[in-house]
Amino acid sequence: MSSTTSAILNTGTSSFSQVRSHLKNGFKTGRTRPIQFRKQQLLALAYLIKDNIPRFQRALASDLGRSDTETIVLEIGGTLGEAVDAYHNVAKWSKHESVPWSVNWFAMKPTIRKEPKGVVLIISPFNYPMWLLLGPLAGAIAAGNACLLKPSELTPAFSALVAELVPKYLDPELYAVINGAIPETTKVLELQWDHIMYTGGPRVASIVLTAAAKTLSPVTTELGGKSPAVIDPSCDLKLTARRLMWGKVANAGQTCVAPDYVLVPKSFLDQFVRACKDVLKDFYPEGAESSDSFCRIISASHFARIKGLLDRTEGQIVYGGSTNEETKFIEPTLVTGVNADDSLMREEIFGPVLPIVGVDDVDEAIEFINARDHPLALYVFSTNSAFKSKVIDNTQSGSAVMNDTIIQALAEGLPFGGIGPSGSGCNTGKFSFDTFTHLRSTLDNPGIMDYIMSFRYPPYNANKRKLYTTFMFPSLPARTAADGNGAPKWGILFIASVLAASSVALIGRTRLGST
Repeated sequence: MSSTTSAILNTGTSSFSQVRSHLKNGFKTGRTRPIQFRKQQLLALAYLIKDNIPRFQRALASDLGRSDTETIVLEIGGTLGEAVDAYHNVAKWSKHESVPWSVNWFAMKPTIRKEPKGVVLIISPFNYPMWLLLGPLAGAIAAGNACLLKPSELTPAFSALVAELVPKYLDPELYAVINGAIPETTKVLELQWDHIMYTGGPRVASIVLTAAAKTLSPVTTELGGKSPAVIDPSCDLKLTARRLMWGKVANAGQTCVAPDYVLVPKSFLDQFVRACKDVLKDFYPEGAESSDSFCRIISASHFARIKGLLDRTEGQIVYGGSTNEETKFIEPTLVTGVNADDSLMREEIFGPVLPIVGVDDVDEAIEFINARDHPLALYVFSTNSAFKSKVIDNTQSGSAVMNDTIIQALAEGLPFGGIGPSGSGCNTGKFSFDTFTHLRSTLDNPGIMDYIMSFRYPPYNANKRKLYTTFMFPSLPARTAADGNGAPKWGILFIASVLAASSVALIGRTRLGST
């Protein structure tokens, strides 16, 4: 880190405007524009991760009680993949695009330029602190932006490690980290940013969006929600139980796309519950509390919130239910007999507690889902194509996955994001690049076009108005037609004029040649 940056970052919350100005000045130098520079920084980001895998594992074990293997599976592999994918594709992603050929506009060379937005802010949560901070950073770097990173105060070991490593590996004039809690975040949000990416819960998101509105800072949000799983009795029951329970207990359920509740036909409920119990016994043969494979809840307040939901449920705990406040342990828990207004259905659980709701049929399951906010993810377990299509075609969600859980967030080429209350915009891979990219439209109108478009200039008269309506109004298809050519006509006139001018010139040259 340069001495200037270090001094700014160590002067407290009152100097966050200086941090932003520092990054803005770095961006204004134009260093982020060349693709080669972006690739250098993306490669440095990849090595920041690879060189320090043991340190990241120790930090996340300290913050979350997470096993080294789970950290590799859930975060390190995917984050490293984001950086490498951006490294290999940034040149292709950044190329200017020509718009589809149009007879009306081709002479003006309409082009879409891919340009950086400027200085962006990434605010990440505690549950996947590496993937949700450094993954979007790869997209911001690829798009040519300067970036300020704000990791969660609930992961102090990880946040301190990132603050140490970023200035060692990346250009400190363009990329910086600030740590802190509510006061620091509040100060940062008082500033204008060229884009903000916030991942977290809806309560804080409303604060972020309110602050951003005051400075007209555009925002992308990923907010989670109550993601349902719909079970069809035709499913492969053993496979369904294993994949569903893994999605629920991974990271102790602290996953924004974890299955939050299950909708099961009442006639199939007992059979389904037995299968889930068997899986949990296989996962943790000596019990989850003594297992190195089971994570812990991030903080005392989050533990108390989840335990409170469990304590107030009117459902029946059929598996698990034990807790340990001292170690912030909550056992994987299955709860049946849960009604729509139960404590476990009032908010996202974000823990290893799974309410199971009995329904009469798939129609009731769809009605139950649609009576609530659009979820970030929706899961369907079935071997019946018509069943899967019926659920997906009649619901809305950020993503929809058949016969598995949470892996969609790691699938290359798919956008990751919500809809409505579960978030706006998306990220991962090229979608992160697109989020932090400004699509700048350009036209270069040649002088000859004034022979065609002179009707736009005053003084206006009946003849110009007639020309405008003749050549600029699109022709409409018949009212009963499904398609048709609705393009304005002046482009055709332009081609005709060019051809006519060329013909006149050719005739003139022929006559000169004959003399």
